[in-house]
Amino acid sequence: MALPQAKLDATEARLAPLRLPDGAAWARAAREDALSRLRAMGLPGPRDEYWRFTRPDDLNRPDAPPAALHPGDDKPLFSEIDRLKIVFRDGVFDAEASDDLSLEGIEIERLATATATDIHWARDLYGTLEQRGQTPVARPFAALNTAFATDGVVIRATGKVAKPVHLCYLHEETDSDAILHFVVKVEEGADLTLLENGPAAARFNKCLEVEVADGAAFHHVRAQGRDHERRAVTHIFARLGEASTFKSFTLTANGVLTRNEAFIELTGDNATAHIAGAAVGDGTFHHDDTVFVTHDAVNCESRQVFKKVLKNGAVGTFQGKILVKPGAQKTDGYQISQSLLLDEDAQFLAKPELEIYADDVACSHGSTSGAIDEEALFYLRSRGVPASEAQDLLTLAFLAEAIDEIEDQDIAADILGRLEAWLIRHRKD
Repeated sequence: MALPQAKLDATEARLAPLRLPDGAAWARAAREDALSRLRAMGLPGPRDEYWRFTRPDDLNRPDAPPAALHPGDDKPLFSEIDRLKIVFRDGVFDAEASDDLSLEGIEIERLATATATDIHWARDLYGTLEQRGQTPVARPFAALNTAFATDGVVIRATGKVAKPVHLCYLHEETDSDAILHFVVKVEEGADLTLLENGPAAARFNKCLEVEVADGAAFHHVRAQGRDHERRAVTHIFARLGEASTFKSFTLTANGVLTRNEAFIELTGDNATAHIAGAAVGDGTFHHDDTVFVTHDAVNCESRQVFKKVLKNGAVGTFQGKILVKPGAQKTDGYQISQSLLLDEDAQFLAKPELEIYADDVACSHGSTSGAIDEEALFYLRSRGVPASEAQDLLTLAFLAEAIDEIEDQDIAADILGRLEAWLIRHRKD
C-alpha cells in the first residue's frame, strides 16, 4: 500500500540531510535494507496506533529543536562505581575522556571500526534484531537509526565481566542531533552489566541490540535526566537463549519528550526477562514506555513493572504487550503500569495487552492511576511528619516496586537517593 502523500513528504524531508555511512558490504546492505523498510513504513503520525498518545513532530522534523544545557553540578550517577567508562559527547565518541577499551572477558570496538571489517561477529546482529522487532509493530525511528548511525560501540562478552561497562552521554551543543547504535553479544555462560546515563544531545535516537546466549546474563541500568528540554527516542531489541537472564531498569527525570521502546523475545526454554522503569515529571514532560514481550519457548518468565509520578500537567503513557506464541507452555508473564498523579493537571494514558495462544500459562496485567493515599498521608502527619516530607515518603514507597528490579543494591540505593533529591527540588511546601 502506498504511503499517504503527507507521510511520504515528511519522511523524505527527514531523510534529505542524511547520508548512509561508508562500510563493508554487509554493513552497507544492512543499512540499505533499513532505509528501504523506513521508506515503506514512513515516519509515524498521530493516526498511527502506537503513536496516538505521543506526538512525534519534534522527532520527525529534519533539524533538532534547540535544548538548553543543564547548569547543575550534581555528582554524575555511577561515578563512584568501579567501571569501564565510554564517553560520547553530543553523539561522538570521546577517546580522551573514555577508559581504555580493554577488559578481561570482553571485546569492545567502535561501531565504525566493526562495520568497516569484512568479517566480523557483529554482521549477524547489526540490524537483525531491529528488523525482527518491526513485526507486528512498526518502529520507524529504529530503522532510521540502523540506516544512519555513525557512532556507537559493539560489545562481545565471553566470560563474567569483572566490572560494568558505562556508556556516559554528554550534551554540550544546544542543537546537537545524535544517532547512536550499540550491539551487544553475551556469549554462552557469560555475564555483563551495562550502565548508561546522561542527556546525550538536544535530540537523541539510540538503538541497543542485545543477544543473550544460553545460560548468559545481561543486566542493564540507565538514567535519563538533567537537561529538561531534550527529546529522545530509544530502542532495546533483545533475544534470549535457553536459561538466560535479561534485566533492564530505566530512571527518567525531566525531558520534554522521551519515548523508550523495547522488544524482547524469549526464544530459549527457561529464560527470564525483566524490564522496569521509574519516571518522575513536572510541567512540560511527556514520557512514553512502549514494550512488547514475546514468549516463544517453554517455562519462561517475564516481568514488566512501570511506575510514573506526574505533576503540573506532565503526561505519562504506557503501551505494553505480552504475546504468548503457540507451544510456549508454562509461561509466567506479569505486567503492571501505575501512575501517581500529584495534582489534577497531570495525565496518565495506558494500553496494556495480552495475546495468548497457549493454554498452560499464568499471565496477568494491570494498570492503575490515582492520587496520594489520604489515609496514609494523615497517618504520617499525625505523627509529626511535615506534609511535604510525608508526600515524598509515600511517593518513594510507590516507586519502590520498580526500583526493586535493580539487581545491584548499591545502584538501587543511589537511584533512590536521586529520586528523593528530585522530589525535594520540585516540592511545593
